[in-house]
Amino acid sequence: MAVSLQVLRTRSPGVLTALCPTRVVLDHVTSKWGVLVLAALADGTRRWGELRREVDGISEKMLASTLRTFEADGLVERRAYPEIPPRVEYSLTPLGDELAEAIAPLLDWVLAHAGEIVDRDASVQTRGSSVSR
Repeated sequence: MAVSLQVLRTRSPGVLTALCPTRVVLDHVTSKWGVLVLAALADGTRRWGELRREVDGISEKMLASTLRTFEADGLVERRAYPEIPPRVEYSLTPLGDELAEAIAPLLDWVLAHAGEIVDRDASVQTRGSSVSR
């Protein structure tokens, strides 16, 4: 069962303040690419090229940055094999697996409502542009 914001505030009174360490973790996880990379790795170990293809639209720079951040956070493990050509694989750590399980309901909700939200947003944008003319 989800923890209410009130319970969260009681447990950790500064949770919404700018100096709370949760901000750092939330910034990493909820970055533009963070949730998508976690979701791709939730299905199992991936090589660089597999991740790049699966997370459509991510640049090499952003994939590298996201993976480095998650590795530093202890969410992703990078395993390099001493082979020619080099082979590097990425997988979730137990902490990363736990996070992926926690965000799965969010992804389910987004999948269920994305069309409705995007349609509504487009409708509002269209009405806004006709009013400003």
